[in-house]
Amino acid sequence: MMHEDPKLLSDYALLHLRSIASTNDEARRMADTGCDMPVWILADEQTAGRGRRGREWVSPKGNLMTTLYLPCDMPTGEAGQLAFVAGVALAETARTICGGEADIGVKWPNDVLLGKAKLGGLLLESAAGEGGRLQWVAIGIGLNLAAHPDDTPYPATSVKAAMGKAPDNLAALKILGETFHKHFRHWRDNGFAPILETWRGAARGIGEAIEIKLADETLHGVFEGIDDSGALILRREDGTTETITAGDVFFPASES
Repeated sequence: MMHEDPKLLSDYALLHLRSIASTNDEARRMADTGCDMPVWILADEQTAGRGRRGREWVSPKGNLMTTLYLPCDMPTGEAGQLAFVAGVALAETARTICGGEADIGVKWPNDVLLGKAKLGGLLLESAAGEGGRLQWVAIGIGLNLAAHPDDTPYPATSVKAAMGKAPDNLAALKILGETFHKHFRHWRDNGFAPILETWRGAARGIGEAIEIKLADETLHGVFEGIDDSGALILRREDGTTETITAGDVFFPASES
């Protein structure tokens, strides 16, 4: 089941699996066994991949399906910051793979776009121990290298569809691993503000009309920006603003 691969990605071990239900599930198993080192978990195939809110993440062979298992001791609020660290790293990875002129952007809260189509996304899971501090974080990352789904609520694409060719998953992970490590160190050394500023610089839809689908309602308004905690600021039709910490964003004007 496992490829023997002793290589390290920066300061992280690599577990390369041919097939698994979910790389995030493997990270949880590592946590349950007390694994105390950071590990990139790479799968050639996922049989039960999932995205946000329990949605299926289509995981065909040839795409990048990986999770960074990160044992830690940090306040729970920092998990949200790690989502932006990973988002910046994934966007830079996509730009490196597609070329510097590629139209790469980020869509709040955790998608990477090529043009107006979704190219990749993130799913963070974590667990806190006594005192409410995080004991581990699993940063699940998917990047459409060779294929993309067609029946999605938001347009999707792949590197191969856009560029004509794509690297294999291990080559892509090596780029991602180095890029994440760089931004992770920057975050640790300089705090959240520089990461957030980089993310804002790549953000799509600021100043535009958007829809935000919540669990029980859909909100409409103008995407005013991102506050210093990473939450989305929505300006409603009556001029009031609302802070959104979780939801699915759609750009109806450009997707109709």
